[in-house]
Amino acid sequence: MDDPLLFVSAGDPSGDIAVSRVIAALQHKQPGVRTFGLGGARMRQLGQEQLTQPADLAVLGFWEVARRALFFRRLMRRCISAIERRRPSLILLVDYPGFNLRLADRIRPLGIPTVYYISPQVWAWGSERLEQIRKLVDRMLVILPFEEPFYREQGVACRFVGHYLLEDIPPEYVSTAAPGNGLNALLPGSRPQEIERMLPPMLEAAARMHRSHGLTSVVAALTGAYDYDSICGMYSDYGVRLSYDDARRVVYESDLVLASSGTATLEAAIIGRPMVVVYKTGFLTYQIARRLVTLDKIALVNLVLGEKVVPELIQHEASPDRMVAELERYLADERYRTRVTQALRRVPSLLGGVGASERAAEAIAEFL
Repeated sequence: MDDPLLFVSAGDPSGDIAVSRVIAALQHKQPGVRTFGLGGARMRQLGQEQLTQPADLAVLGFWEVARRALFFRRLMRRCISAIERRRPSLILLVDYPGFNLRLADRIRPLGIPTVYYISPQVWAWGSERLEQIRKLVDRMLVILPFEEPFYREQGVACRFVGHYLLEDIPPEYVSTAAPGNGLNALLPGSRPQEIERMLPPMLEAAARMHRSHGLTSVVAALTGAYDYDSICGMYSDYGVRLSYDDARRVVYESDLVLASSGTATLEAAIIGRPMVVVYKTGFLTYQIARRLVTLDKIALVNLVLGEKVVPELIQHEASPDRMVAELERYLADERYRTRVTQALRRVPSLLGGVGASERAAEAIAEFL
């Protein structure tokens, strides 16, 4: 019998991190497992044959994707052709719903089992994608606790496996006390577009916090993602410095966090740091999103906790003035800061504890 061959599509950095742990666990169970498809550096290290460069996939927002429509049409054809030719044992789709659900629709007639790991945010965006998932996906493997009952109520086969971050974050970092050193972590995101939008107002807020409170701010930077020096250098006299490729250590060594909305908010919550969540996107993308999103909160940490524990500053509210005001509240109101910190300590257990990748690998192995 031939070794199992999987087509894996992970189009963004967080998906690459998450699925690489699952594939590593699966290869431990079945050493002959091979993969091809879309992924990043971690999947490449595990031997994935990649159909395009990872940097080509990091596109965010409706308008930004539309501008690169030709590239994604060609990539879709390349993926379909490779799947038809190689006939993998399983299709494993990871987040990235704009591309992955279209791909699932195109290859469904081939009859290859399809597992979706890390759900699209259908609980926020409404029912159209939910209907697609019901028709196209054989099993959803979800990483957020509220997703399993949601899908089961909608008639979708689903399993909550827990969150991979609890394996990726060093255990000595989890739910720790802030060091009290006056450091503030700036997490502007991982994609060039979001860094471009979020870093300038974050830096302005950091400069004001340095002038009024003496805080030093550390930007969690990613090698090759952005020209950080071009803008951060202007703030070096205001307590701003850069730290590359170790965002979790930056958060662990800080008292407060200013984070772009996304997985980073869960990382800061697992470590136990009070945060302010901020986010800006393009005008067109925002106008579309505000008409589609059905939730009263968007930060993953708040969604997991089921209430708006940490402040969210979205679009025009994500201004330096508002960022400073929310950071200063943590400094001025000890009871508020303690209440937030205590709520954050619930997050690791709510996310299912350690072992998510092993549980996901077991669920995938059932199809092999």
